[in-house]
Amino acid sequence: MIDVSALHALRAVAALGTLASAADELGYTASAISQQIKRLERQIGTPVLAQAGRGVVLTPAGRAVVETADEVFHALERCVEAARSADGGVPRGVVRLVGFSTALRGIVAPALRRLSMQYSDLTVITREEDPDRALHSVHAGTADLALIHDADGVPAASPPSIVRQTILTDHGDVIMKRTHPLARRRSALNHEDLARYPWVTSPAGTVCHQWFRRLFADTPTEIDVRHLVDDFSTQLALVEGDDVLALVPRLARPTLSDGLIAVAPVRTPTREVQAAWRRSADASPAVHAVLDSLSSASG
Repeated sequence: MIDVSALHALRAVAALGTLASAADELGYTASAISQQIKRLERQIGTPVLAQAGRGVVLTPAGRAVVETADEVFHALERCVEAARSADGGVPRGVVRLVGFSTALRGIVAPALRRLSMQYSDLTVITREEDPDRALHSVHAGTADLALIHDADGVPAASPPSIVRQTILTDHGDVIMKRTHPLARRRSALNHEDLARYPWVTSPAGTVCHQWFRRLFADTPTEIDVRHLVDDFSTQLALVEGDDVLALVPRLARPTLSDGLIAVAPVRTPTREVQAAWRRSADASPAVHAVLDSLSSASG
């Protein structure tokens, strides 16, 4: 009989490329992962890994094992969830949730208050991860549920074993002082209006910087970017202190002071925020309780 923990270890090594990375993901030492792999090789009767420089690669036998491992894990998970559903379908146990920081603050935190009042035997453990990493964690079984967003309008790729559900559509607003010349405009702000003034924006590589660049895609002149700051509270402080403009997602936006207002531009940028979970956990009362609470918190 194949050891399930050893199978987990092999799949993690296959995905991450080294024993050390697999150990970090699964919470073991590299030595423990190595012992699990050796135990799996004894059970199968053939090597599953081979050295490749400082890392390792799968042997043909190892690749065959990994390619069929998902079926094993999904069957085991369906077995557990069937038992829980038969036990009255009451949400209980632990749900491991991963997601990007603003979703944890703007969606998960409010949902946890509701969950704690409704289900005393249900615990949600959260960890911050970017969308690609979060999807990997769910697929690998180190997380049960992920909150992800699309990148510049392109959804993150996920395997067929993952189910996705839209939680909300996030929008970006321009933040300015109430005394700013554009604050007195009655018509919607277009990119030509906005291009005449200095800005604070998020650094390159972030979704908000992509939004910013797309907002001015047709603007021939260079935009005056005075400040590059990733923290939105700091951006708002700079809007107040230096009279610049900022483009901030509603989900990530701190409470505005009385001196600031939010205005939707003509080209309002958006991103889809989705929940993702394994298809084999689709019958889980706990996962669906958390999903329902996340949807309510974002509504």
